[in-house]
Amino acid sequence: MRRLRTRLTGALLAVLALTAAGCGGASPSPTDALGTAPKVAANRVEPLAGTPDPDLPVTVRSADGRKVTVAKAERVLPLSGSLSEIVFTLGLGDRVVARDITATFTQAAKLPVVTRGHDVSAESVLSLRPDLVLAESTTGPAEAMDQIRAAGIPVLVVAPAQGLDDVGPRIEAVAGALGVRAAGEELTERTRDRIAAVRKEVPPHGEKPRVAFLYLRGSASVYLIGGKGSGAGSLIKAAGGIDAGAESGLTKDFTAITSEALVKAAPDAILVMSKGLESVGGVDGLVRIPGVAETPAGMERRVVSIEDGALLSYGPRTDQVLRSVVEQLYPGDAT
Repeated sequence: MRRLRTRLTGALLAVLALTAAGCGGASPSPTDALGTAPKVAANRVEPLAGTPDPDLPVTVRSADGRKVTVAKAERVLPLSGSLSEIVFTLGLGDRVVARDITATFTQAAKLPVVTRGHDVSAESVLSLRPDLVLAESTTGPAEAMDQIRAAGIPVLVVAPAQGLDDVGPRIEAVAGALGVRAAGEELTERTRDRIAAVRKEVPPHGEKPRVAFLYLRGSASVYLIGGKGSGAGSLIKAAGGIDAGAESGLTKDFTAITSEALVKAAPDAILVMSKGLESVGGVDGLVRIPGVAETPAGMERRVVSIEDGALLSYGPRTDQVLRSVVEQLYPGDAT
């Protein structure tokens, strides 16, 4: 599965490692209360016009404190879906030689996978002879990353995404390492403009909807509610809502769902990843989770479902994700 997004918390990483095998592969979209598939962000990236010419070598500062010198970038290996998305959108997708399991967008689908669950296989990475590896601060295990560095391959670690404000810095960090700073600036501006345009489309409402982010993996009986630091708060706020989990006092990134926690959060809508919703049997199965049916969201069957690889990536497709959230959160109102 995805991504989940660029910033995966330690607790969620552990869950994903246990459940990835049970959530891979394509499956039909879940249906809403009316029997129709919910809208999700398009599962494709939109590259910038033209192909940038990397100006290399460059020496850049990695988020782990190291200085990284990139001599060439003919064979690039991003180790998260979000970083893959950035490279492809910069117009350098033809240089990407592999992907990790969280790169779910269409253009990357045929690339070989170099992760087992969410652990990097150093042997698989080294066999592809990359010029540059792009990683998240959560990428691991550490032994595998050390093995890749020991082989003389530059590894750039990119700071995790906490929310919308991190989209630009992440794009520019990747673009800088690839020697295409101008393209990075262009993509950052395009992405920020598009996000701003979507935010203007949020319908004006007197009372902001309370939205709870639930992480679900029915096959493993994993049911979590997001709190402060889950990564969904920035997106919910941009869509004109209130992060119900965080506002109810949940200080951990993710907490096991209980009836008491749901009643206290009292969400008007529930935000989920599409495969998570599928894993519990769609909306019908979701409302059977203890406590959900007693919430305003459960009573109204008000569910917002976004493709796993896009929801929390905070990359160049963030405007599409935000628009999908807005359209589902305010059906009939959003323009």
